[in-house]
Amino acid sequence: MFVPPPAASAASSDSVPAEAVVPQRRRPVAAAFRALIALAAATGIVIDLSISDSALRVLSYFTIQSNILVAVVFALAAWRAWTTRRPLPPLVTGGVLLFICITGLVYHVILANNSSGFSMTDDPDQVMTGARQLSNQLLHTVTPIGAVLDWLLLTRPGTLRLRHAGIWLAYPLAYFGFALARGAIMTPGTPARYPYPFLDVDAHGYPGVLGNAVLFGLAFYALALLLVTADRIRPEIRGPENRISSQAAGPLK
Repeated sequence: MFVPPPAASAASSDSVPAEAVVPQRRRPVAAAFRALIALAAATGIVIDLSISDSALRVLSYFTIQSNILVAVVFALAAWRAWTTRRPLPPLVTGGVLLFICITGLVYHVILANNSSGFSMTDDPDQVMTGARQLSNQLLHTVTPIGAVLDWLLLTRPGTLRLRHAGIWLAYPLAYFGFALARGAIMTPGTPARYPYPFLDVDAHGYPGVLGNAVLFGLAFYALALLLVTADRIRPEIRGPENRISSQAAGPLK
């Protein structure tokens, strides 16, 4: 019987990913926390849909779309943590983290800021009372903070890559094209023809909107790079269960 030399065996074992060597364990805390984030996102979406006279208009907002992604991805991540399956790919979870951070930051820094020049506080459709106030807080504050806490406390560091930052921008770019195309085919004067003031062609013209898009795009890319960099240097805070050696993260590419 042929027995491979020790060197060959060592090389073979080195090529096996750490995730395949270290057995996965149930993570009830991560599962419960992620389920709560998914529930918060779903609740905010359902409230907005129930109080609006146009479901299509609600679904046209980046806020709603990013929270739909949060609801789906975090529900799936909760299930995988509970059933001892491997975590979702960092490209997916990191992208959702970026999108929901964009939602929270753009709202609190720009849309809810009267001095930003793009505030929506005077929009009668955005009056924050009752159920709308609850959904607003869930979609713009609770889910972004929850996603960041999950990333910091319950996710293994060192998995995001520089190339991910460029890939993630495909969605905001696609949304920009969608918003302009939607506005172009809608009748002038239609409520929320352009979902956000900085995308309003009637107010700024196409050159102005394009300039806004470039500035926002650069800011989003900088945020993506910041997340990738922070992910490489942040410590692993979560407990020893299901821990995989940080060496498996590999070099930054």
